[in-house]
Amino acid sequence: MTPLVTMIVPGRDIAAYAPAAIASLQAQTESRWRAVLIDDGSADDTRTIFAAAADADPRFMLLRHQEARGLGGARNAGLELVDTPYLGFLDADDELAPDAIARWLAALTESGSDFVAGAYVRSRLIDGEYRPGQVQPWVAAATSPRRLGTTLAEHPDASANIVAWSKLSRTEFWDDLRFPEGVAYEDQIVAQLMYTRAAAFDVIPEVVVSWRVRADGTSITQGKDTLPVLRDYLAALRGGIEVLGRAGHPAAVLARLNLILAMDVPPLQRIAQAHPDPAYWAELDAFLAGLRALPEFADTAPDPALADALAW
Repeated sequence: MTPLVTMIVPGRDIAAYAPAAIASLQAQTESRWRAVLIDDGSADDTRTIFAAAADADPRFMLLRHQEARGLGGARNAGLELVDTPYLGFLDADDELAPDAIARWLAALTESGSDFVAGAYVRSRLIDGEYRPGQVQPWVAAATSPRRLGTTLAEHPDASANIVAWSKLSRTEFWDDLRFPEGVAYEDQIVAQLMYTRAAAFDVIPEVVVSWRVRADGTSITQGKDTLPVLRDYLAALRGGIEVLGRAGHPAAVLARLNLILAMDVPPLQRIAQAHPDPAYWAELDAFLAGLRALPEFADTAPDPALADALAW
């Protein structure tokens, strides 16, 4: 059976979670896929688990980096191996819904769009098991109701869906698109480039991925109290806004600003207020000053309820 989809599955030191990610691929109702399992310089048994999957199932292939290149570098390496009409991403500590690939393909087959983005949920450890939660409001606003062949001008709230692994794309859409390397939050700017470059894209409200929030706190996204991670995080937020602004999408810029002020900034402010390094506060303060200077605020003020976040 000729595969239609290549899933790029990077992971580093995720041996505890990789079997579930692999099983979620094997459980897909649409079987016309292949997967590139990328061991990004792991020190644990990740490579062994990936190799066993590749030995047992010809749909998997193994790529190993002796030295870690990070998610951006690992995904870029996987992109070089894609020879199917469609491609997607799955981090190896997350899980696909059983009908994810089928739903993605159905939308793109009907619409002819460049890519499709689906909803996702967080999965947290509860009573000894990782359990999926509910679709969060900003995810729902980005993906519901179902829209085929839409654009960012028509649906600016789509810009809230900034994760690589919620989407399936036509492979040619990635001809000149790659992830930044050597930084965290590498998918945020890429996501905004996808929205602004697409002739049309689709959004579907069905949950396609459970995003694992690791109980041990080892995920990059759980390290925002460190200065290097904060800097990458703020650079990604700022860079995404710049992409939207340069492409002439003020409504999408405003949608991102309101969401950043509501969801991203308050936790960072709480960390800054107790952080021992004044450089942390200075980084955040400079970021907020940049938001205040954006031209979008001259014509349309953000949600008044968020004014305190800008004025802190």
